[in-house]
Amino acid sequence: MRMIFPMPWQSLILFVVWLLLNESIAPGHLVLASILAIGIPLLLRGTQLHRLNINKPVQVVLYALKVLGDIVSANFEVAVQVLGPAKSLKPGFLAIPLDIEGDFPITVLASTISLTPGTVSAEVSIDQKWLYVHALNLVDEAGTIKEIKERYEQPLKEIFGC
Repeated sequence: MRMIFPMPWQSLILFVVWLLLNESIAPGHLVLASILAIGIPLLLRGTQLHRLNINKPVQVVLYALKVLGDIVSANFEVAVQVLGPAKSLKPGFLAIPLDIEGDFPITVLASTISLTPGTVSAEVSIDQKWLYVHALNLVDEAGTIKEIKERYEQPLKEIFGC
């Protein structure tokens, strides 16, 4: 079965997305969706260096909802900060010690931080032990680091088991 479906979830997503994009379940679209759902993962299977293990798939959904909510609320906070007096802003850089390991989990953490308005990931240290982040309004450095670690890094550690 792994020979035909090396990436079963991606195949399922490709199949469903193709049908949704075409708004049809006509036989021709079903056949083409099947060909794409089988063919694309077969062509790409050699590009994966290792399989990504997601230990808690339900946590992924909860994490995505948390990030979405944070994006919405941070937009309002940043709007208030930007429209307020410029002298009240205290931009700065943070060095966040990383407890998670692996390129993909660190990338997800850095992307999450960059997606949330008011913060942007600037760099990951060569040894992947530190993530450097720029904050638009850095009032409490230790509190911001603690919030990022608890709110984003800890759930990612559970999701990816690192």
